[in-house]
Amino acid sequence: MLGFKNIERVKPSGLDLKDRLVGVQRVTKVTKGGRAFGFSAIVVVGDEKGVVGFGLGKSKEVASAIAKAVEDAKKNLIRIPLEGHTIPHEQESRYGGAQIFMRPASHGTGLIAGGAVRAVLESVGVHDVLSKSKGSSNPHNVVKATMVALMSLRSPSEIARLRGIPVGKVFKG
Repeated sequence: MLGFKNIERVKPSGLDLKDRLVGVQRVTKVTKGGRAFGFSAIVVVGDEKGVVGFGLGKSKEVASAIAKAVEDAKKNLIRIPLEGHTIPHEQESRYGGAQIFMRPASHGTGLIAGGAVRAVLESVGVHDVLSKSKGSSNPHNVVKATMVALMSLRSPSEIARLRGIPVGKVFKG
């Protein structure tokens, strides 16, 4: 998913997944017989406990485009490391023209995010985070930039394991 090799993939069986529709676009194919209209949908699914995935679906009808997007999202589930109800550290990422910045926030701050970023973070289960979306507001690229940022997150235990030190020493200088 988006070129990452060391992420933990998750099987959808046994999970209580909730899907969120991020956007539906009407697309047009011009043929010699006239215009053929179709729909493209982007959906985010997650269990609100650290598992999330996104999917794209295209069809002649809106309902079947959404159904295809949900099925695609269930095939691309990954686990995100969380620290309580926030992210472990600051993260910035880009995808296409979309640029996302996320910062952990203290308990009670709330989810300060808009549109597509909010849908992804709600699906993951993040309740307290500060985020800013810069550049393109194209929902496809914003969702992908947010997913790249989430896939780049590392838990303190993972950092400690990679460095070969106890978790307590990760935060001490």
